[in-house]
Amino acid sequence: MCNLYSLTKGQQAIRELAGAMSDRTGNLPPLPAVFPDYPAPIVRNQAKGRELTMARWGMPSPAFALKGKKSDPGVTNVRNVKSPHWRRWLGIENRCIVPYTSFSKNEALLDGTHPPVWFAFDETRPLAFFAGIWTRWTSVRKVKEGETTNDIFAFLTTDANKEVGAIHPKAMPVILTAREEIDLWMTAPAEEALTLQRPLPDDALVIVARGNRRDEGGLALTPDANGDTILIDAEQLDQDASA
Repeated sequence: MCNLYSLTKGQQAIRELAGAMSDRTGNLPPLPAVFPDYPAPIVRNQAKGRELTMARWGMPSPAFALKGKKSDPGVTNVRNVKSPHWRRWLGIENRCIVPYTSFSKNEALLDGTHPPVWFAFDETRPLAFFAGIWTRWTSVRKVKEGETTNDIFAFLTTDANKEVGAIHPKAMPVILTAREEIDLWMTAPAEEALTLQRPLPDDALVIVARGNRRDEGGLALTPDANGDTILIDAEQLDQDASA
C-alpha cells in the first residue's frame, strides 16, 4: 500500500493541470507529508465543473474488516475494482484525482526496520495525480471524535513498475501524468476509465529521498478537536504519527 505522500506544488498549478473551475481549499500550504485519515486536496466532478476541495484520506472499509471494531479510519488504497464494495463508487460522480509530487513505499531492511523510500518523476518533483474515488460518508473515524460526516477519498493501485517493485513489489498507485489521462478518468465510462489501472513504464520514476516520514520540511494539515482543519509543523505531525 501507499500510505504516505507529499504535495509541494501550488493551487494554481493543480487547477491548471486538472482543469478545475473552482477552488474550495483556501490558502493551501505545501504538504510534505499526507498521512491516512488526514485532510488533503482532491479534484472532483461537480455540477458546475471540476472542483478543488479538501477530503479525508480513507474510504469506508468493507463490513468484514469492521467486525469487533469501534471505529473505521478508512481504506487508503483500492486494488480490486471488481468487488461490489468498490464498484458502487466507480461512476463519474464519485471519481476524483489526487494531486501529489512524491509518494513513499516502505523498504524492508535486514535489521527489521521499514524506512520510507520516496519516489517522484525527477528531483524537481513535478506535479501529477493519482486516480481516485471519493464519497460523503457518516461513520466513527476516531473514537474520540464520535460519529462525523466527511468527504473522504482513496486512490487506486496496480502492479509495481521496476523502480517501485525493487522496494515494494506488490503494488504502486495508479498515476495520471497528462491532461488526456485526467480527462479520461474523470469523464469516460467505467470500463474505459479503468484501462488506466496500469503501472507506469519502467524507468519513469526516480528515488528522491530515503528515511524520513516527510519528503520536505514545512507545514501539514490536521483536524483539531472540533473537526476544523488547522496547520501544524510537519515534524510534530511526523512524531504524532510515529507514536
